[in-house]
Formats: sequence, C-alpha cells, structure tokens
Amino acid sequence: MNAIHNKDIGTKQKALAINLDPKIYGSFAEIGAGQDVAANFFKAGASSGTIAKTMSAYDMVFSDAIYGVQATRRYVSEARLISMLDHEYGLLIERLAAQRGDSTTFFAFSDTVSALNYNKTNDGHGWMGVRFQLTPNGPFNDVVIHVNLLDNDTNLQQQAAGILGVNLMYACFYYNEIPPVFLLSLMDNLSRDRIQIDMIRFEGPDFTKVDNRLMSLHLVKYGFSDAAVFGPDGKNMQPTEVLYKKHIVVIRGRFRPLINVHMDMLNTGVKQFLQEPDVDKSKVVVLTELTLQALKERNADLNADIDEKDFLDRVDILCSLGQTVMISNFHEYYKLVAFLSKITRLKIGMVLGYPNLEYIFSEEHYKDLPGGILESFATLFSRKVKLFIYPTLRDGVIFNCLKFYPPPHLIDLYRYLIANNKIEDIRHYNEGNLHVDTDKVLTLIKEGAEGWESYVPTEVAAVIKERCLFGFHCEVPVNTETNATDDTNAKPALDTV
Repeated sequence: MNAIHNKDIGTKQKALAINLDPKIYGSFAEIGAGQDVAANFFKAGASSGTIAKTMSAYDMVFSDAIYGVQATRRYVSEARLISMLDHEYGLLIERLAAQRGDSTTFFAFSDTVSALNYNKTNDGHGWMGVRFQLTPNGPFNDVVIHVNLLDNDTNLQQQAAGILGVNLMYACFYYNEIPPVFLLSLMDNLSRDRIQIDMIRFEGPDFTKVDNRLMSLHLVKYGFSDAAVFGPDGKNMQPTEVLYKKHIVVIRGRFRPLINVHMDMLNTGVKQFLQEPDVDKSKVVVLTELTLQALKERNADLNADIDEKDFLDRVDILCSLGQTVMISNFHEYYKLVAFLSKITRLKIGMVLGYPNLEYIFSEEHYKDLPGGILESFATLFSRKVKLFIYPTLRDGVIFNCLKFYPPPHLIDLYRYLIANNKIEDIRHYNEGNLHVDTDKVLTLIKEGAEGWESYVPTEVAAVIKERCLFGFHCEVPVNTETNATDDTNAKPALDTV
C-alpha cells in the first residue's frame, strides 16, 4: 500500500476512497459520541459499496444483551471495545464469507466514546478500533487506540471523533506498511489542541514486525500525547486504565544501563512509601519513567533525534525485570505531578537522587513561569505528593537532605517542606553502591572490561550479553570459568558520583 503520507487529502476524500474500493466491506458499531464516523462515510457517497451494517447500542441494557455484561460495568472501556469487535467481525464472517469472502477484505469498526455532558463536569474520551483483513480470506489484524477529546463543546468533540475514525480506517488500508506514517496520518485535518492519542496497539500477522513500545515512544515524540505507558510484556496500556484510583511510585532515570544503584533506589524507595500511614498497599503501581530528554545523549539539543534501538535496549532491560514503563514529555517534575494528579487522588511517591533535589530548588528552571519556583512548588507539593531522596557520594562525603543547603531565601521554604513530611531521606540504602557511576559502567560494557557485571543486577547482565546491548561485543569469547560473582574482588576502577 501507499507509504507516502498525503497530508492534503480531506476527510470526505478519504471516506470516498474507501467507499469506492470494491474489496473493502464491513460494518460500523458505535456507542455514545462516536456516531459521526459512519455518518462521514454515508455523506461521502457510494457508501453501499462499503457498509454492510451500521448500528448503535446506545442503551446499556441493549449493549449488554448484544455484547455481554462487563465485569466493571464500564461502557467506555477497552474491554467493551474488544467485545464489540469480536461480535461484529464474527457476524460478518458468519453471514458473508461464503458469499463474497474470495473477493472481499472484511472490516469491523467499533468505538465507544463519551463526550462532554450537559454540565461539562466530565472529560471527553473514547476507544476506537478496527478489525480488518488485508487479503481476501486472510487472517484479521487489530488496531486499537484511546483518544482524549479536548474541545470545550460537545458537537466539536463529536466532529473530531468522526474525523479521527475516518483517518483510522484509511490508515488501516492505505498506510499499514509503515506504522510511523500510519500514526502521523491519524492527525490529518485535526489539531493537537483538539485531541490526544495516548494509546495505540497493533496486533495481527501483518504487524508482527511492529514494536508497540516504539509506538508508545512515537505518540509522545510526535506530540500526540504527553505520556504513554506499557507493561513488562510490551503491551501498550492507557494511562488512566492503569493508574486510576491507585497510589503511584515513580522513579525517573536514563537507565543506560540499569545498575545496582537504580534497583536499590527503587526497592528502598517503594518499601519506605509502603510504610506511609495513608497508603493502601493493595493499590500501589510502580512506574519507571523515561523522559524524551533522557532518551537523548547528555546535553543534546532539544531537537536532536532519539536513537530508537538505544531506547528499545533500555526498555528490554526494564521489561526483563518486570517493570511498567512510562515515557513522558515532562522534563519538570511539577508537570509530571500535575498529570498524575488528574488521574488519581491517592498519594504519589517520587523516588529521586540527591542531584534531582538540587535541580528542583534551582530557580533558573522556572523562568518561564509567571510565579517562578513558588508556582511550580504549588503544583509539586500541594497535593498528596512526597519526595524520597536517595543519597549521593561526593569526594568521600554522603550528601542527603540533612546536607542540602538551598539558596538563603529558600531555606525557610525547604524547612517547611521537611517539617510537613513532603521530603524525606531514603534510609537503609546500600552504601557500597554509591561510588558507581552509570556512564562509567556503560563505558566498561562497551570496552568489554572484566567485572562490569558486578555493577548491574544479574538479570541485566544476562540480557546485555544475550542481546549484545549497549555496545557489548558479543564476538568476544566469554570466559566460562568466571562469572559476575567471581569478579567481586576484581572490579574496574570507577569515578565517584
């Protein structure tokens, strides 16, 4: 199919192109505010060549009778969308495959969308998906997205959902060969202040080479969303679905590579967070966060490109340790807190290294805010947020909260935050890890120096060697008589942090 992104084609032209393609045939099932998708195909003309059926099970009782009762009773959810795709595509194959299956690529488009209510007390959002064939009698593929509708008018939100649905349909049949082009085309005839796409997932035999984790990166990189989340299995997840009504612990880093210090920060920070009296241990989600800036080389220009292989290398490590990963465009911590606080009202823990505490109290980072550092702190500390600070070793001295001295005019503010339990030192850390520097470990891996394995978790060393990550030279024979534990007394020299 066409791999060139035609940005000039309009919504009506896209719908008409699909209607005039004799191979494409299927059904539309829409719940809520997504009615404009099918309407666009009817208005374009020649819709009888494409549409076998349209329907809307708007009433909850009708919806349950057709698609089954959801355990959570949530109708704008991924689970409801998948049940709709299952049902509608199954009917197409059952009723039409024998008659026209040899010449038709069937599709089932479904959406379940909630627009602004009359009093505008909710956030518009929805799920859309297409199950489709690319060859007659072939297997099906799925593309599923979650969208946030940002217009402050119900009709405009419905219109935006209709355009997005047409873009999704067109991309499935005409831009399926190159996923980045597919992704960019979803915003055709829309603007980023109208919609946000914070989750997309490609599944099926025609998308076996698509890495959905990379699609998460692209969502944030292209500005379609400020954050994207995926699990240890690489499956993209919608942030609200994962984090709603949860306690959240976040550790931010470059993780290039993940070393023992990171694991000690994570384990001790989470353990300390769980000891907070207002934390329900059964409702805690831990996120390892990578920002766009952290994915670039140190001190790189903001417009510098991201090495996608390097990104996947880091993600492979995190996933191998069972981590849920967030990619964000929140360079400042207060922006991250603002985002998370819209999803959950429960307590949030931020696990930071001592240098990050220094960064937070540096006023130069808030020059663009009218209220400066006080405005940022109003967001960062006004909600149920607590910072857990992991110490740093400098010139033989361990620096922690007690040894932090902000500028004189901020000392009282800092003391206030300490006294009100907003900032706390991490206790019971492994002091033996403090002299390890991530960049030096990376250099040792690239050079194939003996003993680098002792600075990273055992699982991480195994993955690096197995997949030749971070420049590790796999062609160099591995000494089978020596392993990471044997080298504890022969560590290469590292500079202090």
